[in-house]
Amino acid sequence: MTSKIRKLDTQVPERLNTPTDLSDDAIQDISKALNGLLADTFALYVKTKNFHWHVSGPHFRDYHLLLDEQATQIEASVDVLAERVRKIGGTTIRSIGQIAKLQRVKDNDEDIVLPGDMLAELMADNKAHIQNMREAHKVADENEDVATASLLENFIDEAEKRCWFLFEASRGADRSGH
Repeated sequence: MTSKIRKLDTQVPERLNTPTDLSDDAIQDISKALNGLLADTFALYVKTKNFHWHVSGPHFRDYHLLLDEQATQIEASVDVLAERVRKIGGTTIRSIGQIAKLQRVKDNDEDIVLPGDMLAELMADNKAHIQNMREAHKVADENEDVATASLLENFIDEAEKRCWFLFEASRGADRSGH
């Protein structure tokens, strides 16, 4: 079996060309996958904070705190993902416009969203995010990038926990507007 890993170049690289033993194709493929996840992570963070700020109703405090905890967890993964792209020699997102082009998590700009609908929408978004992370994990595996795969495994576990909490919280959530 031929290794996809190249010998680490010890010469001083040009700016932003971080030395790595991954092939140029691997850097490109992994960076593309991670930048897509990064855009989704930003979008999921903003949506979670949006719902945190605008939730109302009899379970306000519980939902407000749950969504704040989840947003904090999501935000914590942003820098880790971006720095991983840089560690392997890629470049990462540079603007809100680039996030908008890459994000797969849909924004919700509605004035009123019922709490149950908020939880259900975030659960669906987290499920889709898990699937996208699994796809990125495959790209990392195909390119023998165990560090990226390991990060994604932890983020998948965190997202699965968010789904579980959203599911359990939504069982009593108001979706009727009453």
